[in-house]
Amino acid sequence: MKNLFKSVILAFSVLAASFTWASASEVNINTADAVTIAEVLTGIGEAKAKAIIAYRDEHGDFTSIEQLLEVKGIGEGTLSKNEGKILIK
Repeated sequence: MKNLFKSVILAFSVLAASFTWASASEVNINTADAVTIAEVLTGIGEAKAKAIIAYRDEHGDFTSIEQLLEVKGIGEGTLSKNEGKILIK
């Protein structure tokens, strides 16, 4: 019985760790806060993350990833570094 309990705990731990890793590898820029954007995206600090949110607040939700190029301080290099990390839902 003890071994079964340990196995169940281990399974939940692995599941929780994989869920945390998966959710931290992508970010929805239409719903995320500045801290989350800065943590997930490479080359984006808190100031640029706040600029993304300010743009979103002023212009509405992003409809394409390329629209991020309209945010001051975000260029092609930043977009290419974060390919596959940015979600728009």
